[in-house]
Amino acid sequence: MAQSQAKISQGQVIERIPLLASADPQWFAVYIYCQPNINYQLGDYQHHFPLMSVIKPFSFLYLLEHLGKEQVLQSVGTSPSSMAFNSLEQLISDHGYPRNPMINSGAITVADKLKTIGQTRLSSNYDGVSDDLCEHFIKWLNQLADTQLYLDMNMLNSVRSTRSQLNLAIAQVLCQHGYIENIESAIDIYEQICCISGTVVDLGRLGKLLADDQGLISPQHRLLVNDVMLTCGLYQASSHYRQKIGLPMKSGISGALLVVIPNQGAIATYSPALDPIGNSIAGLSLVETLCSNLSS
Repeated sequence: MAQSQAKISQGQVIERIPLLASADPQWFAVYIYCQPNINYQLGDYQHHFPLMSVIKPFSFLYLLEHLGKEQVLQSVGTSPSSMAFNSLEQLISDHGYPRNPMINSGAITVADKLKTIGQTRLSSNYDGVSDDLCEHFIKWLNQLADTQLYLDMNMLNSVRSTRSQLNLAIAQVLCQHGYIENIESAIDIYEQICCISGTVVDLGRLGKLLADDQGLISPQHRLLVNDVMLTCGLYQASSHYRQKIGLPMKSGISGALLVVIPNQGAIATYSPALDPIGNSIAGLSLVETLCSNLSS
């Protein structure tokens, strides 16, 4: 862990979102889950942070569980992207079809489709408000994974105060090609689910959901989500780490990182100093060290 922390100075905390910009780059937390129910937690593991893009595998899973694979893949693909996670150029070159749910275009599309679940599954007093969708999504995750996730309203207000114009442009292209219905609601739901917050313990328990066949989710959907994380979870660095580490991973601009070890466990880290691509420098360093030691 000390070796990984030493690399923090090589990274930079994201500046675009005020509350994320105020994070201490020295924060570092680790949670490791191993079967059978052996857990390790180190560092600032009680610190709360927004999951940001690390929530994307789970919104994708939520959609798969409620709408089915065939319907979901009509709206979002599973192919890697060689461009940045918020690339408008990539989306335009793909004629508006989002490459995968781990990049912004795919995640915004998934967020828009959550309304379909709300309209068909929630109680009769459902009124279509995005707050209700996020609340039910959080409740679903907390019940399945035994987590204590919540929507951080202060973080959401901070995100809204500097709303990404690139995300708006992406949503406009998606809407023009018929992949989302409403630009404003899709962006609003997307921003809300990115501000779902918790600790590395919560994140590790989410990883456990994808690591083990506990009978809580479809094995087919679990494998699909892991496959997409393996090939797309670290943006344009995904292919590099797929060869180097070979495990499903997902990063977020808050500094969160989740690693799934299929049939064995999960590793969750939090360190807000990022590399130029947007991945946690200390988190990836720790995972590389652990995998190297295990394979030697």
